[in-house]
Amino acid sequence: MLFTRQSYINLMILILLTALIAGCSTNGNNHTTANNQNQIEDGSSSQDSTSSETRTIKHEMGETPITGTPKRIIALEFSYIDALAALDIKPIGAADDGDPNRLIEQVKSRIGEYTSVGTRKQPSLEIISSLQPDLIIADLKRHKDIYDDLQKIAPTIVLTSLEADYEGIMDGFTIIADAVGKKEEAEAILAAHQQAIDQFKSLVPADESRTVMPAVVTTDGFHAHSAISYTGSLLESIGLKNAIQDAHEGKLEKVNQYNKLNLEQVVEFDPDILFLIKDGDGGSIVDEWKNNPLWAEISAVKNDQVYEVSRTVWAWSRGLISAETILEDATQWLYAQ
Repeated sequence: MLFTRQSYINLMILILLTALIAGCSTNGNNHTTANNQNQIEDGSSSQDSTSSETRTIKHEMGETPITGTPKRIIALEFSYIDALAALDIKPIGAADDGDPNRLIEQVKSRIGEYTSVGTRKQPSLEIISSLQPDLIIADLKRHKDIYDDLQKIAPTIVLTSLEADYEGIMDGFTIIADAVGKKEEAEAILAAHQQAIDQFKSLVPADESRTVMPAVVTTDGFHAHSAISYTGSLLESIGLKNAIQDAHEGKLEKVNQYNKLNLEQVVEFDPDILFLIKDGDGGSIVDEWKNNPLWAEISAVKNDQVYEVSRTVWAWSRGLISAETILEDATQWLYAQ
């Protein structure tokens, strides 16, 4: 076939157009690939679309909307630190009373380094704000008066810890799990925890009738934990009946979670087992009571059933991890062969 000059020109135009179209197509593909790469790098792919969803968390002070998955969490009570540790989450800040040793080792080893925001009773708003949190977990008793201040810093949920019993702590764990986007994981953790509780319960004889009295003992007081306290209700969950169930025929005007008793009142309640919850190796009011003949009248003392246990574990922690540690202590003391 012979090509005329015009045919040759037409052919060249066709080739150029084809190349131009191919180039545009390639650029379009490159642009799409770049967009996909950017989505992967900044976490905005369609697979992560749920991370931007907003859910409303109901708590003791109302409702708080939380968008996405919080990454910079501050916990203002030991039980909340315990909950985060159980969920394999490392808080950026925590109220530890200025002493990291107040965290039990099983919790401390899971959360790693964090910034102390001061005491649980009076955390530093300045430090909290400087950490730029995206979630704050606070306690109703301790922090209700600063709730508005905390809300101005970051979304805040308020739960009951200081005045909660064992069941209340478990309820709080579920709310925390929902707030941090780990509701499904929490269900599996709670199931495993219940299995552990059942195992400890199986170690308690069915005919166990002895009463127990866990009590924080300091140099200035004997503070008995009743059946409605965290530790008391936890021990009852495996079949260990608390010595303080009610006012006990006028021995107390009112049963609180924590009841300051004198020696005569302890004798009247007459626990079969005493768990003396101590802060370190320091002395306590019990050292003075031991010189009083009334001390020897308590059944627990008569039968050599007085045990000293850690305040860090038995009183301060209040959580899934600490609960299992407490029950391991109790069953080993009482039933180890």
